[in-house]
Amino acid sequence: MAQVGFENLLSVVETTEVSRPIGRIVALEDGRLLVAGLSLHAAMGDLVRIQTPTGRARGEVVRLDGERMTVLPDVPLEGLSIGLRVGLLGAALLAPDDSWIGRVIDPYGDPLDGKAILPGVAPRRLTGRPLNPTQRRPLGARLETGLCVFNTLLPLVRGQRIGLFAGSGVGKSTIMAMLAQRITADVVVIAMIGERGREVREFVERVLGPQGMARTVIVAATSDRSAALRRRCAQAAMTVAEHFRDQGKNVLLLADSITRLADAHREIAVSGGEAANLRGYPPSTASMITTLCERAGPGEAGMGDITAIFTVLVAGSDMEEPVADILRGVLDGHVVLDRRIAERGRFPAIDVLRSVSRALPLAASEAENALIAEARRLLGAYERAELMIQSGLYAAGSDPAIDAAIVAWPKLDQFIALRETENTVHSFAALANCLSPAANAG
Repeated sequence: MAQVGFENLLSVVETTEVSRPIGRIVALEDGRLLVAGLSLHAAMGDLVRIQTPTGRARGEVVRLDGERMTVLPDVPLEGLSIGLRVGLLGAALLAPDDSWIGRVIDPYGDPLDGKAILPGVAPRRLTGRPLNPTQRRPLGARLETGLCVFNTLLPLVRGQRIGLFAGSGVGKSTIMAMLAQRITADVVVIAMIGERGREVREFVERVLGPQGMARTVIVAATSDRSAALRRRCAQAAMTVAEHFRDQGKNVLLLADSITRLADAHREIAVSGGEAANLRGYPPSTASMITTLCERAGPGEAGMGDITAIFTVLVAGSDMEEPVADILRGVLDGHVVLDRRIAERGRFPAIDVLRSVSRALPLAASEAENALIAEARRLLGAYERAELMIQSGLYAAGSDPAIDAAIVAWPKLDQFIALRETENTVHSFAALANCLSPAANAG
């Protein structure tokens, strides 16, 4: 351990710049800084250090224009003035290290838990290195999730990428916490993008606890931080996940939420002069989201995998809004949470009929696929006839399929809420139990 720490410290010393180009603030407007003197040295996305009256802050280069460049700072403009010095730090890099497991860090790799931390010995660009698509392995084996519905009707496999779509207060964070605790993985990386400050500590201490944190790295940028830092949070978390993936580990990445990431990107893109014409989002939003998602998934030969779960906050349960639509098109499945289900007291409030796992049918055996198809058929039959059933207009015996659905529906509804204490085999046995009475009734 001492040797590893020495190598990390030596890397810090060797990469420390003894001199940097310096510019000056020449204008402040709309949350941005205009800086002169660095345009010939800087590149898009580079970091700068701003000398403020109370200390130093960072910023990100979002536009280069002739002799001036635009910087989005990590701090409010209050207290800043024309003439303050701005030093160029260079490309946005992050050097993850194995010692980061169990830690809470910010997107720069600085500690948020009050303890000292050292960067790793191999800095990485936040944009990542694209893998050769012809060399990536197919999706892997089915994962144990601890939730019956994900073990059966919506299976999750190694290297899969799914979206969790929900309105506010429907239980999205609760499901994410359950999966972080129970799902099979060597390392868990969690990106908390734009979360409320109190929720970070609550998630660390109450939800995960010491046992969960023993395999987890949390990258957090709370809602009071700058747009640049919130966008960087997702990129930093993916970079940490890639560090462990390249070691051959099975990594679970949880990103909450892509909606707040898109909001941060919009603020940055508009500051850089891009027009917001995609229902309020700039066109580059699609590229930003898809590029991030493509970095997850199966690795090449000798690598591990990144199994990713991205949450999306859909306003008014509108699944056609831009962020949800973009994300759905690039993922290997999506899970929809319904407010009506939550309001009647069933958690997780998953709408199975609107959700899909593209790991099927390969993730299940022929017999298991038959059970899944039968469960979906009965749930669909009940949903189509629900209004008649609830209003007393349906007469028993009119339709055998609806009769079977009426018998099975309460058990299936209860099954979806079950937590699994054993394994997937036990989950499928419980599902078969729900369906056998319905089959007899039909």
